[in-house]
Order: sequence, then structure tokens, then C-alpha cells
Amino acid sequence: MGIILTTKKIKAKVCISLARYPFSYRSSSYWWRKCGFTIGKNSIIGPYCLIWSNYITNTDNIVIEDDVVIGPNVTLIGASHKKEDIAKYGKVVTTTKGKITVKKGSWIGAGSIILPNVTIHEGAVVGAGAVVTKDVEPYTIVAGVPARKIGVVK
Repeated sequence: MGIILTTKKIKAKVCISLARYPFSYRSSSYWWRKCGFTIGKNSIIGPYCLIWSNYITNTDNIVIEDDVVIGPNVTLIGASHKKEDIAKYGKVVTTTKGKITVKKGSWIGAGSIILPNVTIHEGAVVGAGAVVTKDVEPYTIVAGVPARKIGVVK
């Protein structure tokens, strides 16, 4: 079991490195798929992006549908910690899995951060540098920290 787990970790680290520092604008999506994440057709993930999850066992918690464009330096965080741990133990003890879904035709601007348990619905636009803590409605434009609705896609 230890050899299999080590082999998976090495494969994941290689795929992650190739995904984060791609040699072409289309290769990043290919390598994130190789890590086990669901990336739809014609979706583009910019360079230096990070999809943060437990790469070996939790790749099903981040889903990117067809025709999504994700700018450079975007971070998708699919795992977090319980705040109750700090109050009870004085430190982080557990990790909780959260799901992120980016629906068809959405755009995510450069440097944005998408936190766990968020759905970015169809045709939504996330402004550069936004921190998305809640679901984004279809054809809505959000920006800011935390992200708030600033308009609609016409």
C-alpha cells in the first residue's frame, strides 16, 4: 500500500507542477485533468493557478464545466478547517472537504480566490482579485473582497 500511495503522490506532484507552470495556454487544463479533476471541454485555466485539495483522494470536489475561462493566479480551495477546532483544541485538528462547481460559460478573473462550498453558476463573471465566499447567481458579475454583485451580464 505504501508504494502505491507514494507513486500516486509523485504523479500528483508532477501533474500539479506541469498544470501550474504550463508551456502553452491549453496544456494547463490537460494536466489538471491528469491530476483527477473534472475539467470540461474548451475550458481554459491560466498559468500559475492553484487547485487546492487533497490531490490523491479528493479530486471529485472541484468541477469545472465546459467553456469556462479561468485567468492566471486563480486559487480554488476545495478543503478547509473547522473554526471550532481553534476554540476547542487551540489549533487546527481536522480538515473538511468542500465542493466548488464552476458552471458552463463562466469567467473567473486573474488573482481571484474561490473558497469551499461555492457554485459559480452559468455565465457568471468573477472580477479580478475577488474573494468568492458565496454562490454566484447565473449571468451575474461579482467583484471585491468579499465578492459582491456589481452588475449583470447582458
